[in-house]
Amino acid sequence: MGTCHHPNWIAFARNPSNNNNFLRVITYINIHLSSLRFLLCKDIFNYRDISLVSFLNNRVCHYILNVYSDSSHSALKYLKDTEANINNILLMTGNFNIRDSLWNPPFPFHSSISDDLIMIADSYDLALSSPTNPCPTRYSDTAGESNSVIDLMFLQNGLSKLDNHFILPDSCLSSDHAPLSIDIPIFKEIINTSKLTITPKSEQETKFIKDVISNFKMLDTSNIEDIVKLEQVVNQLGLIID
Repeated sequence: MGTCHHPNWIAFARNPSNNNNFLRVITYINIHLSSLRFLLCKDIFNYRDISLVSFLNNRVCHYILNVYSDSSHSALKYLKDTEANINNILLMTGNFNIRDSLWNPPFPFHSSISDDLIMIADSYDLALSSPTNPCPTRYSDTAGESNSVIDLMFLQNGLSKLDNHFILPDSCLSSDHAPLSIDIPIFKEIINTSKLTITPKSEQETKFIKDVISNFKMLDTSNIEDIVKLEQVVNQLGLIID
C-alpha cells in the first residue's frame, strides 16, 4: 500500500511504473551516514524486487544488495539472466522464499533453486552466512504449517571483520519475519560531520523547539490564495528559522 517514511531515514527504492508494479523491496539508510554518499544503482539492476545501493567508504565504492524473491523465484531468474560486472558487494540479503536443508538442517529436502542462488552469490564473490543464533526467520500463523528459514544473508568472501549475522526473533511483532542484523565496519572519520547538532533532551533542544513553535505562530497564513503566496510564506519561514 505504500512505504514508511521517517525524517531520520532515507528511503532508496524504485518508483513503481503502475499499480501492478508496486514496491516489494526498499532500503533505508540513517541520515547520520549520508556523508557516505549512498546511491540507488538502477543503471545496474532496474527491477522492482532488487535494491542495489552503493556507498563510498575510505574512497572505495561498496554495494549492498537487497532482494525479495517471490514464490516463482522471479528475482533469482532476473539475477541469473542479467550480466552485471560488480565488485565489492559487501552483502546480499533478503527474503528468498526457499526452504532448504542447507540453511535449515531440520528441513529434510534440498531444492534445485538453492543451487541457482548459491551460483548467483558465488558470481559476486559472496558466501552464505551462518547466523550466530540459528532459529526460524519466518513464523507461520497458519495451523499445521511449521516455521521456516527463508530470510538469508550472503557476505563477501575474505573479510575477517564481516562475519556471521544475528537473527532478531523478538523483533517480529509487526511482521511474520524476523529481522537479520550485522555490523558493517566503516571508517569513523568518513562519517564525521561539521554540522551543528543539538544534544537530545537538553536545554538547548527545549529552547530550539519553543523558538520554532513561536516562529510558526508568527506566520500570516490568512491569505494563501495561490502557489505564489504559498511559496512566499514558505520562504518567510525559511528566513525565520535561519
